[in-house]
Amino acid sequence: MEETTPRLVLRSDANAAQAQLLGRWTAARLADPAAWDAIQDTLVAATSAADTPRHWDLQGVDRLDHTGAQLLWNAWGRQWPANMAVSAPQRAILERVARYTVQPPAHQARSLWTRFLSLGDVVLRVTDHLVDLVRLLGQLVLDLRRLAKAPRDGPWRDISGHLFNIGARALPITALVGFLIGVVLAYLMSQQLRQFGADAFIVNILGIALIRELGPMLAAILIAGRSGSAITAQIGVMRVTEELDAMRVMGIAHGFRLVLPRAVAMALAMPLISVWTTLAALLGGMLAADLTIGVTPAFFIEMLPKVTQVSNLTLAVGKSVVFGVLIAVIGCHYGLRVKPNTESLGQGTTASVVTSITVVILVDALFAVVFKNVGI
Repeated sequence: MEETTPRLVLRSDANAAQAQLLGRWTAARLADPAAWDAIQDTLVAATSAADTPRHWDLQGVDRLDHTGAQLLWNAWGRQWPANMAVSAPQRAILERVARYTVQPPAHQARSLWTRFLSLGDVVLRVTDHLVDLVRLLGQLVLDLRRLAKAPRDGPWRDISGHLFNIGARALPITALVGFLIGVVLAYLMSQQLRQFGADAFIVNILGIALIRELGPMLAAILIAGRSGSAITAQIGVMRVTEELDAMRVMGIAHGFRLVLPRAVAMALAMPLISVWTTLAALLGGMLAADLTIGVTPAFFIEMLPKVTQVSNLTLAVGKSVVFGVLIAVIGCHYGLRVKPNTESLGQGTTASVVTSITVVILVDALFAVVFKNVGI
């Protein structure tokens, strides 16, 4: 074993320092962590010392493959040493490695014009995404009209399956998160309201905050992370496995069979999940208010309809439908743009979740501004 271990022996004579290579410089031997660390330390010492070896003797090497040759070529600074004793096969391997080694690009400082062009590239990419999203929304409207004209030909089985996956399976996690958020909000508010003797107003604050804003927002963010990513991953895998190409060859429209069922299912499920999450949050807030400041559940239930208008619930349900459609369309958009490789699939899924959550927050802010006089 000792004779085959790759080694580098440094010698000095009256003329110049010499380096002699021994053993087998192959991938199998260099894979040993101990041998690799020892070779790396010796190479660094040999190339960084003041008396850098001018003569490299490779004739003692039992076997040399491209891994060992690449290691030596990098240690030499990607240039031939001044003097070298090497056999013909070893020189052939070294010359092949030298020929096909790619030189790293030199770092160049970015000028103001280059940064301006990169900004234009970002604008073009964002515009490309917006154009595709608008095209997908337009195709969705056309598919909905087609479904209304011929409902018997609609993908109802796909819609019911997506309803189950998006809606029913999301109920536990949305209820848990909503309940905990309600508990946290009620506990924090009770600490502040108690200082002013306004304990009863916790019903007003929780009612408006949870029913109008936090309930739909929490549900949309959870569904964007859970179901939006699943939509992108499903369609992306179809791209990787060439199922989308097969559908195109068979004349099956992607919009009618892939986008429409998910958008309809999301539009139907999101309002229900939003109400479900809001109820769980109100339950958590009600229990926390009872434990912290003594606001009983009976008083909470009695006062909630009086201090919270029904228009708040109507607004929450309406924007939940918009959230659902946007999440489904964005998920399908990034899924259809996935390239046939796993790296693109991961990047598309990540971009889908981030974009969906960002769009949900922006649209919710838009609703808050437009309907600022409704229900308050």
